[in-house]
Amino acid sequence: MADLFEFELHEDERNNREAACESDDDIIEIDDVDLEPAVNIDIKAEAELSGSEILQLSEEMVNPKRIKLGPQDFELKKVLGKGGYGKVFQVRKVSGPNADRFFAMKVLKKATIVRNQKDTAHTRAERNILEAVKHPFIVDLVYAFQTCGKLYLILEYLSGGELFMHLEREGIFLEDTTCFYLCEIILALEHLHALGIIYRDLKPENILLDQVGHIKLTDFGLCKEHIQEGIVTHTFCGTIEYMAPEILTRSGHGKAVDWWSLGALMYDMLTGLPPFTAENRKKTIETILKGKLNLPGYLTSEARDLIRRLMKRQVAQRLGSGVSDGAAVRAHPFFKHVQWADVIHRRLDPPIKPLLNSDDDVSQFDTKFTRQIPIDSPDDATLSESANLIFQGFTYVAPSVLEEMARPRISQSRSPRRARYARNLRHEEVMRVPFVQRNNTAHMNNSKDSSNHHPADGQAPFPPRPSPQDEVIVVRANGLPRNGFIPKNNI
Repeated sequence: MADLFEFELHEDERNNREAACESDDDIIEIDDVDLEPAVNIDIKAEAELSGSEILQLSEEMVNPKRIKLGPQDFELKKVLGKGGYGKVFQVRKVSGPNADRFFAMKVLKKATIVRNQKDTAHTRAERNILEAVKHPFIVDLVYAFQTCGKLYLILEYLSGGELFMHLEREGIFLEDTTCFYLCEIILALEHLHALGIIYRDLKPENILLDQVGHIKLTDFGLCKEHIQEGIVTHTFCGTIEYMAPEILTRSGHGKAVDWWSLGALMYDMLTGLPPFTAENRKKTIETILKGKLNLPGYLTSEARDLIRRLMKRQVAQRLGSGVSDGAAVRAHPFFKHVQWADVIHRRLDPPIKPLLNSDDDVSQFDTKFTRQIPIDSPDDATLSESANLIFQGFTYVAPSVLEEMARPRISQSRSPRRARYARNLRHEEVMRVPFVQRNNTAHMNNSKDSSNHHPADGQAPFPPRPSPQDEVIVVRANGLPRNGFIPKNNI
């Protein structure tokens, strides 16, 4: 895969464009054409008289330059998070398409990644998954590029912050609030599973809210691709408190591990703690494998039953482990009032609405990070040519950006008698979100492995959750999210 882009205009597309631009003013009658024009013609004067525009053909117009991005195209604004391989910054694009818009920039150090073959495979998998997966509840990748020593992922900036931070502030969530978040997470996981992808790191830190309060999954560094029904993998990865027993025992696991993690996350949201915890990692693992699942009496019978069925140690008995996958989870009585068509189209009112002052507001992120000086360390690492070949094809530009670049460069032919009016071009807007990693729990990042829905109709949507912010919050208007796939680009 090369670092160049080629735009190919097929015959059908060419005909469609010509048909769209055709008008009576553009038709040249044969009687109007001087077949023997004078030799000396003042082209500039003729153009002024006819109202035509003269375009000087150039290499830039005929063959526009390819998009080449680098760190210099982004201004560092704030630190949003820090992980084992690098940092995540809030950045502002300073030029070109999407100039002055804010994004999250995840920076990975090549030298750290290439030390382990599995880590390299996971990094490539994360970039490929982010390119291929387009869903309302999964973060969008906008750009990807690399330097001699670093990899850069430019993601949409989600200003609502981590679900973890909101859960810390509230202590626990009410069941209607928990139900709202579970619904959006279920659809995201179901979409990933349909593509043969296991998420494997579901936890509050990896769930972010956008500016109006809907969730998006982030951090795909521990995902596993090409896992279809009946196929298992043996990677020991994830965050201990949310890891399924079959991961801990290394007996082989599939997509059912995500439904166990969903049960642990549900328990965490409703009680304030994961279901199995202890003073150290070893005892926590023992508790997950052998401990009793204690459910508080204040939970409804439907909530208790859903948690129990999601957290069955026997995979075959676990809700969602069968071929129906997420459909079986959505059919549980806990979701009996949910209209799933409203969920996928983001029509439900989020229970927590982030209170934001501007597009670059970082108030919903941990001040431990946002107060740091945003500095991207010097790119002084030197990798061998063979090592750099590992990251060949990492570069990426979202199709919406390519379309925006391509459209204004198309110059339509003009009538020799009349000038054509310029047509307005519609530009697709790109949303924003970050990846953030925290170490509040024992994060096992030493991994060694690298929709369409048919909703069941329910009754009423979720009632809004009481919040101290409700009286002063301004909810921004937001269009319906894109759903489905965007074809991969060979870059």
